[in-house]
Amino acid sequence: LRVPHGEAGTIVDIKIFTRENSEELAPGVNQVIRCYIATKRKISVGDKMAGRHGNKGVISRILPEEDMPFLPDGTPVDIVLNPMGIPSRMNLGQVLEVHLGMAARALGWKVATPVFDGAKDYEIEDLLEEAGLRRDGKTILYDGRTGEQFIKPITVGVMYMMKLHHLVDDKIHARSTGPYSLVTQQP
Repeated sequence: LRVPHGEAGTIVDIKIFTRENSEELAPGVNQVIRCYIATKRKISVGDKMAGRHGNKGVISRILPEEDMPFLPDGTPVDIVLNPMGIPSRMNLGQVLEVHLGMAARALGWKVATPVFDGAKDYEIEDLLEEAGLRRDGKTILYDGRTGEQFIKPITVGVMYMMKLHHLVDDKIHARSTGPYSLVTQQP
């Protein structure tokens, strides 16, 4: 077996399909062996990420840990999301997830809520208060570059984010010369 030129990775699964197991194969094929290969890639500028509430975005900048905003206890923030993504997509569930996640982390819990019957906002506020946090879920943050406190408290919490398969390394495309369309001025 050979991997196509330029590809690399670790075999994560092997599946064998045979006629004896009554699997449909092309005519004249008695057995098919499929190897699934995965590669680990660090996240990079241009990669797409999404949460569980339809909130998605593209990595615009990666900063050193010491330049990231940090909490009063010195914990740096992992990801900073654009707050304009909330009113534009109207997905308030992500705010509730952040608050519930922060309360659960402070209380040492793991949370799993039903999809359409999750924790109510007043329950989350009570949990935040029980955890010793503000009821509105906001906290003081400090600028990682200057060390100065931000003017207003900011919503900080724990949220599940995943990397989508729209990776910039797979989509990058360059071109040097060639004809252009007269109408669009594009290649």
